[in-house]
Amino acid sequence: MDAWIIWLVLAIVFGVAEIVTLTAALGLLAIAALVTAGTAALGLPVALQFVVFGAASAVGLVLVRPIARRRLRQPPARRFGVPALVGKTAYVTSEVTGRGGRVRLNGEEWSARAYDESLVIPVGTTVDVFEIEGVTALVYPRE
Repeated sequence: MDAWIIWLVLAIVFGVAEIVTLTAALGLLAIAALVTAGTAALGLPVALQFVVFGAASAVGLVLVRPIARRRLRQPPARRFGVPALVGKTAYVTSEVTGRGGRVRLNGEEWSARAYDESLVIPVGTTVDVFEIEGVTALVYPRE
């Protein structure tokens, strides 16, 4: 079997492993194996093929992988506006039931409903916001 076919098979194996693991390293090794397959097809001796594979792998791992890892580790997107209110604490200003009520949330007065429709939450209770539906906060009392 020709050497370039072996390198091509190795590139495919690394490529499939990259798809499964998403490490960015195996994909770079797959590219290095493809480069080496090209040099093997040109007729380079096996010893030089290993040198090409090692050099291409080193270049990929040293130069490209840190950039890819930094890109993958970006901080989570900040929540703004209404989605940022989910999980906040609110205070009941008018009795909250499954049908309605009022809470003070982030310094503003909001209409509210109890997350569990069978609950009646009295005035002054601290609640957590579970969801925002339109302009109504769905709340549940803190334990």
